[in-house]
Amino acid sequence: MSSLVTTTIPQNRLPRSRRRAPNALTYAALFIISFIIVVPLLWMLLTSFKTDFDAINAPASPIPNPFTTEAYSTLATGNLPILRWFANSLIAATAQTAIILVTASAAAYALARLDFWGKKFVFGLIIATLLVPGVIFLIPNYLIVDQLGWLDTLWAIIVPGSAGAFGVFFLRQFFISLPSEIEEAARIDGAGDLRIFLQIILPLSRPALATLAVLSFLANWNDFIWPIYVLLSPENLTLQPGLSVLQGTYSTHFGIVMAGAVIASVPVLILFTLAQKQIVESVATSGVKG
Repeated sequence: MSSLVTTTIPQNRLPRSRRRAPNALTYAALFIISFIIVVPLLWMLLTSFKTDFDAINAPASPIPNPFTTEAYSTLATGNLPILRWFANSLIAATAQTAIILVTASAAAYALARLDFWGKKFVFGLIIATLLVPGVIFLIPNYLIVDQLGWLDTLWAIIVPGSAGAFGVFFLRQFFISLPSEIEEAARIDGAGDLRIFLQIILPLSRPALATLAVLSFLANWNDFIWPIYVLLSPENLTLQPGLSVLQGTYSTHFGIVMAGAVIASVPVLILFTLAQKQIVESVATSGVKG
Protein backbone atom coordinates (compact mmCIF):
# COMPACT_ATOMS: atom_id res chain seq x y z
CA MET A 1 0.00 0.00 0.00
CA SER A 2 1.52 3.26 -1.08
CA SER A 3 1.90 6.05 1.43
CA LEU A 4 1.10 9.64 0.67
CA VAL A 5 3.95 12.02 1.28
CA THR A 6 3.10 15.66 1.70
CA THR A 7 5.71 18.33 1.64
CA THR A 8 5.41 21.89 2.80
CA ILE A 9 7.52 24.70 1.50
CA PRO A 10 8.88 27.00 4.23
CA GLN A 11 7.89 30.63 3.95
CA ASN A 12 11.48 31.69 3.38
CA ARG A 13 11.76 29.26 0.41
CA LEU A 14 8.76 30.61 -1.45
CA PRO A 15 9.50 32.31 -4.76
CA ARG A 16 10.61 35.88 -4.26
CA SER A 17 7.77 37.18 -6.41
CA ARG A 18 5.18 35.51 -4.12
CA ARG A 19 6.84 36.94 -1.00
CA ARG A 20 6.89 40.43 -2.43
CA ALA A 21 3.21 40.46 -3.44
CA PRO A 22 1.73 41.07 0.07
CA ASN A 23 4.34 43.76 0.78
CA ALA A 24 3.57 45.53 -2.47
CA LEU A 25 -0.16 45.54 -1.70
CA THR A 26 0.50 46.88 1.81
CA TYR A 27 2.71 49.68 0.54
CA ALA A 28 0.19 50.54 -2.18
CA ALA A 29 -2.63 50.77 0.36
CA LEU A 30 -0.52 52.92 2.69
CA PHE A 31 0.43 55.19 -0.20
CA ILE A 32 -3.21 55.68 -1.19
CA ILE A 33 -4.25 56.45 2.40
CA SER A 34 -1.35 58.87 2.84
CA PHE A 35 -2.20 60.56 -0.45
CA ILE A 36 -5.83 61.05 0.59
CA ILE A 37 -4.73 62.59 3.90
CA VAL A 38 -1.84 64.73 2.70
CA VAL A 39 -3.32 66.25 -0.47
CA PRO A 40 -6.06 68.32 1.27
CA LEU A 41 -3.51 69.60 3.81
CA LEU A 42 -1.06 70.52 1.05
CA TRP A 43 -3.82 72.20 -0.97
CA MET A 44 -4.86 74.21 2.09
CA LEU A 45 -1.27 75.34 2.64
CA LEU A 46 -0.74 76.36 -0.99
CA THR A 47 -4.09 78.17 -1.16
CA SER A 48 -3.10 80.30 1.82
CA PHE A 49 -0.31 81.77 -0.34
CA LYS A 50 -2.63 82.67 -3.24
CA THR A 51 -4.34 85.91 -4.09
CA ASP A 52 -8.14 86.05 -3.96
CA PHE A 53 -8.36 85.90 -7.76
CA ASP A 54 -5.93 83.00 -8.02
CA ALA A 55 -7.78 81.05 -5.31
CA ILE A 56 -11.05 81.08 -7.29
CA ASN A 57 -9.51 80.92 -10.74
CA ALA A 58 -10.60 78.01 -12.95
CA PRO A 59 -9.15 75.60 -13.77
CA ALA A 60 -7.67 75.44 -10.28
CA SER A 61 -3.93 75.14 -10.00
CA PRO A 62 -2.15 73.97 -6.84
CA ILE A 63 0.80 76.30 -7.43
CA PRO A 64 0.25 79.92 -6.26
CA ASN A 65 0.61 82.41 -9.09
CA PRO A 66 1.78 84.81 -7.85
CA PHE A 67 3.13 83.61 -4.52
CA THR A 68 2.05 86.02 -1.76
CA THR A 69 1.88 86.18 2.03
CA GLU A 70 -0.87 88.79 1.97
CA ALA A 71 -3.32 86.49 3.75
CA TYR A 72 -1.04 86.07 6.77
CA SER A 73 -0.32 89.82 6.84
CA THR A 74 -4.05 90.51 6.87
CA LEU A 75 -4.56 88.15 9.80
CA ALA A 76 -1.68 89.67 11.75
CA THR A 77 -2.74 93.28 11.22
CA GLY A 78 -6.51 92.94 10.76
CA ASN A 79 -9.36 93.71 13.10
CA LEU A 80 -9.81 90.10 14.24
CA PRO A 81 -7.51 89.12 17.13
CA ILE A 82 -6.51 85.77 15.70
CA LEU A 83 -3.18 85.76 17.54
CA ARG A 84 -5.12 86.27 20.81
CA TRP A 85 -7.40 83.38 19.87
CA PHE A 86 -4.35 81.25 19.13
CA ALA A 87 -2.80 82.07 22.51
CA ASN A 88 -6.09 81.36 24.31
CA SER A 89 -6.38 77.94 22.68
CA LEU A 90 -2.76 77.11 23.38
CA ILE A 91 -3.02 78.07 27.06
CA ALA A 92 -6.32 76.27 27.58
CA ALA A 93 -5.30 73.06 25.80
CA THR A 94 -1.91 72.88 27.53
CA ALA A 95 -3.31 73.58 31.00
CA GLN A 96 -6.15 71.09 30.66
CA THR A 97 -3.80 68.42 29.32
CA ALA A 98 -1.48 68.87 32.30
CA ILE A 99 -4.37 68.58 34.77
CA ILE A 100 -5.74 65.49 33.02
CA LEU A 101 -2.36 63.75 33.18
CA VAL A 102 -2.13 64.42 36.93
CA THR A 103 -5.68 63.45 37.88
CA ALA A 104 -6.07 60.53 35.48
CA SER A 105 -2.73 58.94 36.35
CA ALA A 106 -3.37 59.16 40.11
CA ALA A 107 -6.90 57.74 39.82
CA ALA A 108 -5.80 55.03 37.38
CA TYR A 109 -2.97 53.91 39.66
CA ALA A 110 -5.35 53.61 42.60
CA LEU A 111 -7.83 51.57 40.56
CA ALA A 112 -5.14 49.37 39.02
CA ARG A 113 -2.78 48.67 41.91
CA LEU A 114 -4.34 49.57 45.25
CA ASP A 115 -6.92 47.50 47.12
CA PHE A 116 -9.80 49.31 48.77
CA TRP A 117 -13.47 48.69 49.40
CA GLY A 118 -15.74 49.45 46.46
CA LYS A 119 -12.96 49.66 43.87
CA LYS A 120 -14.87 47.71 41.22
CA PHE A 121 -18.01 49.78 41.83
CA VAL A 122 -16.07 53.04 41.49
CA PHE A 123 -14.42 51.87 38.28
CA GLY A 124 -17.76 50.73 36.86
CA LEU A 125 -19.28 54.10 37.71
CA ILE A 126 -16.44 55.87 35.91
CA ILE A 127 -16.87 53.67 32.83
CA ALA A 128 -20.62 54.28 32.87
CA THR A 129 -20.03 58.00 32.37
CA LEU A 130 -18.43 57.20 29.00
CA LEU A 131 -21.83 55.99 27.79
CA VAL A 132 -23.48 59.35 28.48
CA PRO A 133 -23.45 61.78 25.50
CA GLY A 134 -21.32 64.81 26.26
CA VAL A 135 -24.00 67.25 25.13
CA ILE A 136 -26.08 66.30 28.19
CA PHE A 137 -23.50 67.97 30.43
CA LEU A 138 -23.68 71.34 28.65
CA ILE A 139 -26.38 72.91 30.82
CA PRO A 140 -25.16 71.52 34.20
CA ASN A 141 -21.59 72.56 33.45
CA TYR A 142 -22.75 75.99 32.31
CA LEU A 143 -24.66 76.53 35.57
CA ILE A 144 -21.65 75.45 37.63
CA VAL A 145 -19.28 77.70 35.69
CA ASP A 146 -21.72 80.59 36.07
CA GLN A 147 -21.95 80.08 39.85
CA LEU A 148 -18.16 80.05 40.10
CA GLY A 149 -17.90 83.30 38.14
CA TRP A 150 -15.82 81.75 35.37
CA LEU A 151 -17.94 82.79 32.40
CA ASP A 152 -15.92 84.52 29.68
CA THR A 153 -12.63 83.29 31.18
CA LEU A 154 -10.22 80.54 30.24
CA TRP A 155 -11.06 78.71 33.48
CA ALA A 156 -14.37 77.75 31.88
CA ILE A 157 -12.45 76.02 29.07
CA ILE A 158 -9.79 74.39 31.25
CA VAL A 159 -11.48 73.00 34.36
CA PRO A 160 -14.76 71.28 33.34
CA GLY A 161 -13.06 68.71 31.10
CA SER A 162 -10.06 68.08 33.33
CA ALA A 163 -11.41 64.93 35.01
CA GLY A 164 -12.59 62.84 32.09
CA ALA A 165 -13.27 59.12 32.45
CA PHE A 166 -11.40 58.14 29.30
CA GLY A 167 -7.99 59.07 30.69
CA VAL A 168 -8.62 57.02 33.86
CA PHE A 169 -9.72 54.00 31.84
CA PHE A 170 -6.87 54.30 29.34
CA LEU A 171 -4.10 54.59 31.94
CA ARG A 172 -5.61 51.94 34.21
CA GLN A 173 -5.45 49.40 31.40
CA PHE A 174 -1.82 50.31 30.77
CA PHE A 175 -0.88 50.15 34.46
CA ILE A 176 -2.41 46.67 34.74
CA SER A 177 -0.16 45.48 31.90
CA LEU A 178 2.98 46.45 33.82
CA PRO A 179 4.67 43.56 35.70
CA SER A 180 3.85 43.57 39.40
CA GLU A 181 7.28 42.13 40.26
CA ILE A 182 8.81 45.58 39.83
CA GLU A 183 6.58 47.02 42.54
CA GLU A 184 7.16 44.06 44.83
CA ALA A 185 10.92 44.53 44.54
CA ALA A 186 10.52 48.23 45.32
CA ARG A 187 8.42 47.47 48.42
CA ILE A 188 11.06 45.06 49.66
CA ASP A 189 13.53 47.95 49.42
CA GLY A 190 11.20 50.06 51.57
CA ALA A 191 9.47 52.17 48.92
CA GLY A 192 5.90 53.30 49.58
CA ASP A 193 3.01 53.60 47.17
CA LEU A 194 3.66 57.26 46.39
CA ARG A 195 7.34 56.68 45.64
CA ILE A 196 6.55 53.65 43.49
CA PHE A 197 3.99 55.67 41.57
CA LEU A 198 6.26 58.66 40.97
CA GLN A 199 9.61 56.94 40.39
CA ILE A 200 8.62 53.62 38.81
CA ILE A 201 5.12 53.57 37.34
CA LEU A 202 5.14 57.01 35.70
CA PRO A 203 8.57 56.63 34.00
CA LEU A 204 7.51 53.25 32.63
CA SER A 205 4.25 54.75 31.38
CA ARG A 206 5.71 57.54 29.24
CA PRO A 207 4.28 56.10 25.97
CA ALA A 208 0.77 55.91 27.44
CA LEU A 209 1.08 59.35 29.03
CA ALA A 210 2.27 60.85 25.74
CA THR A 211 -0.65 59.28 23.88
CA LEU A 212 -3.15 60.57 26.43
CA ALA A 213 -1.52 64.01 26.30
CA VAL A 214 -1.94 64.19 22.52
CA LEU A 215 -5.56 63.03 22.66
CA SER A 216 -6.41 65.45 25.47
CA PHE A 217 -4.70 68.37 23.73
CA LEU A 218 -6.56 67.65 20.49
CA ALA A 219 -9.92 67.35 22.27
CA ASN A 220 -9.53 70.78 23.86
CA TRP A 221 -7.91 72.40 20.82
CA ASN A 222 -10.69 71.26 18.48
CA ASP A 223 -13.58 71.97 20.87
CA PHE A 224 -16.13 74.23 19.22
CA ILE A 225 -19.50 73.99 20.98
CA TRP A 226 -18.50 74.52 24.63
CA PRO A 227 -16.41 77.70 24.04
CA ILE A 228 -19.34 79.28 22.20
CA TYR A 229 -21.50 78.86 25.32
CA VAL A 230 -19.06 80.19 27.92
CA LEU A 231 -16.86 82.69 26.06
CA LEU A 232 -18.84 85.85 25.44
CA SER A 233 -16.30 88.49 24.39
CA PRO A 234 -14.81 88.27 20.87
CA GLU A 235 -11.28 88.79 22.18
CA ASN A 236 -11.64 85.92 24.66
CA LEU A 237 -12.60 83.31 22.06
CA THR A 238 -10.48 80.28 21.38
CA LEU A 239 -9.28 79.48 17.88
CA GLN A 240 -12.03 77.12 16.70
CA PRO A 241 -15.02 79.44 17.28
CA GLY A 242 -12.75 82.29 16.19
CA LEU A 243 -12.26 80.59 12.82
CA SER A 244 -16.02 80.56 12.30
CA VAL A 245 -15.99 84.33 12.85
CA LEU A 246 -13.06 84.57 10.44
CA GLN A 247 -14.93 82.58 7.81
CA GLY A 248 -17.99 84.79 8.18
CA THR A 249 -15.93 87.96 7.88
CA TYR A 250 -13.78 86.81 4.95
CA SER A 251 -16.24 84.41 3.32
CA THR A 252 -15.04 85.30 -0.19
CA HIS A 253 -11.35 85.56 0.70
CA PHE A 254 -10.33 81.92 0.51
CA GLY A 255 -6.65 82.63 0.99
CA ILE A 256 -7.29 84.29 4.36
CA VAL A 257 -9.61 81.49 5.48
CA MET A 258 -7.03 78.87 4.52
CA ALA A 259 -4.31 80.84 6.31
CA GLY A 260 -6.38 80.69 9.49
CA ALA A 261 -6.80 76.94 9.05
CA VAL A 262 -3.04 76.54 8.59
CA ILE A 263 -2.38 78.45 11.82
CA ALA A 264 -4.84 76.15 13.61
CA SER A 265 -3.13 73.05 12.21
CA VAL A 266 0.50 73.89 13.02
CA PRO A 267 0.48 73.10 16.79
CA VAL A 268 -1.31 69.80 16.18
CA LEU A 269 1.21 68.69 13.56
CA ILE A 270 4.14 69.72 15.75
CA LEU A 271 2.71 67.89 18.77
CA PHE A 272 2.10 64.70 16.83
CA THR A 273 5.58 64.84 15.29
CA LEU A 274 7.22 65.19 18.70
CA ALA A 275 5.10 62.44 20.29
CA GLN A 276 4.98 60.08 17.33
CA LYS A 277 7.59 57.67 18.69
CA GLN A 278 5.87 57.44 22.07
CA ILE A 279 2.45 56.93 20.46
CA VAL A 280 3.71 54.09 18.26
CA GLU A 281 5.41 52.48 21.26
CA SER A 282 2.21 52.78 23.29
CA VAL A 283 0.17 51.09 20.56
CA ALA A 284 2.79 48.38 20.09
CA THR A 285 2.89 47.49 23.81
CA SER A 286 -0.76 48.03 24.70
CA GLY A 287 -1.61 44.37 24.23
CA VAL A 288 1.46 42.98 26.01
CA LYS A 289 1.09 41.94 29.63
CA GLY A 290 4.33 41.47 31.55
